[in-house]
Amino acid sequence: MLFLVTVVVLLASAQAKFYSDCGSKLASLEMVGVSGCPETAKECVLKRNTNITISLDFTPSKDVKSIEAEVHGVIMNLPVPFPLPQPDACKNNGLTCPLKAGQKASYVATLPVLKSYPKVKVDVKWELKNEDDEDLICILIPAKIN
Repeated sequence: MLFLVTVVVLLASAQAKFYSDCGSKLASLEMVGVSGCPETAKECVLKRNTNITISLDFTPSKDVKSIEAEVHGVIMNLPVPFPLPQPDACKNNGLTCPLKAGQKASYVATLPVLKSYPKVKVDVKWELKNEDDEDLICILIPAKIN
C-alpha cells in the first residue's frame, strides 16, 4: 500500500508544472523552459542584474504572418510591462515567419532582470500574439525577483 501511495505522489509531482496557461488560443503549447528554473519549482527565482532565457515549443493551429512578444509582471493583479530587447518574435528569437498551421515552432528569448527591479514576488505573464493581436501563447510563471 505504501508503494502505491509513493508511486501516485511521484506521478503527480512529475505532472506538476511551474507555469500555468492563461489563454493559449491559437497554438498548442508543448514545452516551456526557463533558465535556472527547474520544472518542479513552485516559483522561479529571478536574480537581479542577470538575464533569463525562456524557450517555448508550440504548434500553431492556423497560419501566422507575424508574432509580437509581450511580457508583464503582474503584481496585485496589476500588469506592469517588462521591456523586451526584441519584441518581434520573428527576429533573432528562433522563429521564421510566416508560421504554418500544424508545424512545430520554437521560440527562444532572453530578458534582462535589471538591478533596479524591486525584490518582490510576481507572476510573469508571457504572451506571443499574432498579427490580429490574438494570443497564440499565454503563460503565467510565478516568480520571485531576488
